[in-house]
This record gives sequence, structure tokens and C-alpha cells, in this order.
Amino acid sequence: MEALADGRGMPYGRLGRPLWRLLALSSGAHTNMTAPSLALPPAAPQPVMPRLSVLVRHAAPRVLEGMILPVAVFYAGLLVAGMNGGLIMAVGWVYGGAALRLVRRESVPGTVLLAMLAVTVRAALALVTGDVVIYFLQPTLGVFCASLAFLGTAAAPRPLIQRVTTDLVPLPEHLMHHPRMRRFFVHLSLLWGFVQMANGTLSLWLLFSESIETYLIVRTAAVAVLMVLAAGASLLAFQRVLRTLGKQS
Repeated sequence: MEALADGRGMPYGRLGRPLWRLLALSSGAHTNMTAPSLALPPAAPQPVMPRLSVLVRHAAPRVLEGMILPVAVFYAGLLVAGMNGGLIMAVGWVYGGAALRLVRRESVPGTVLLAMLAVTVRAALALVTGDVVIYFLQPTLGVFCASLAFLGTAAAPRPLIQRVTTDLVPLPEHLMHHPRMRRFFVHLSLLWGFVQMANGTLSLWLLFSESIETYLIVRTAAVAVLMVLAAGASLLAFQRVLRTLGKQS
């Protein structure tokens, strides 16, 4: 008995359709069912390091307001009206900055409020005791505290330097647990811990061995150079880590 065949010589199936057409339909159905399961999930966006110019524009006003101008204001007052004049001008600078924010209808940050309290207490103690060293001693001790905080949290699950870094550059959570990123934050904690230790040691030595004028000039210049070098090394290392992780993902 001859098998039924279509015009192409292909045998028919039970449903009266050519077998080649049934195979094509079943193949298409199988492809439609499996195609969604084979689709790859969308790739997670890679973290992007902000440009150096953006970071500089972000940090420069804060460095100018928090480090350079207070020293310049105090030094100007010291030259014009002596120690008391320098203390009064330094306090007036901090309070003036807060008043300017209120005039502009801006909120006064909590850090500024703490700075106002700290500078008031420091200036009052210096005026009462007549020793300007007390005014500069508290910030120097604060630098040592920051150094110990960086070094002490280097091996912690979330080091302090990691929180500072993610405030500037938001990073995906899965990258934070990568072993290479973890090693980076340990090394960064050690770097800034020792940098701040050198900062505090230099400041303390200048404060007790040199005049206030020398302390202000030498310490400000030396610390600025030290911070720029440490920040540059940190940025280069951070960019290298991000490039390496981007190639691995």
C-alpha cells in the first residue's frame, strides 16, 4: 500500500496536513515558548566616576569656606587688632556665614550649627585664659580623632571612608561587597588614617614650637599640599578599581 503524499512527494500526517508543515509549526511553537526564557536580563548600569572638574567644583567652595578663609580672617584680625581681634573676627566669620544663609532663606546645616558652638567655646576659653593655643588645639585633636576613626574602621564591614566615598559617588550595592572593592576601602582607610595622623602631628608640633603666625602659614600650606596629594592618589586608585570591575562584569 502506497503512502499518501502531497505534490512535493512528502507524506501526509494523521490530520491531513503534510508532515513538513506540521514540523514547521511545532518548531515555531517551540521557539516562541523558549525565546522569552532565553532572553538575558538587562545589564546593570555601570558606576560612573564623576569628572575631576566636577569634583573640584564641588569641593573647592567647601575647602575655601572651611579651611582657607577662616585662617585668613583670623590672621587678618591678628595683624590688625592682636589676638583678641583675631578671635572676634573668626567667630564673626562663622556667625556671618550662618546669617547670610538665613538672609537668603536657606536652611542652616547642622554642621554649621556645630561649628558655631565649637568656635564660640574655643574663643571664649582662649579669651579667658589669654592663651590662643587653646583655640587651635581642639581642631588638632579632632584631626587625631579622624585618623583613629579611619584606621579603626578599616577592617569593619562598612569602613568610615566607604561612607564618605559613597556620599560623593553613589555605587551599586553589589559592587560594595566585591572583594576587590573591599580591599580598596581597606587601603583607602589606611591611606587617609596615616595622612590625618601626619596632619595632626605636624599641626601639634608647629603649635607648640613656633609662633602663631608661622603656625598659620606653614600649617595651612603643608596641609593643603598633603591633602591634594592624598586626594589625587585616591581618585586614581578609585578610577582603576571601577575600570577593573567594569571589565569583569
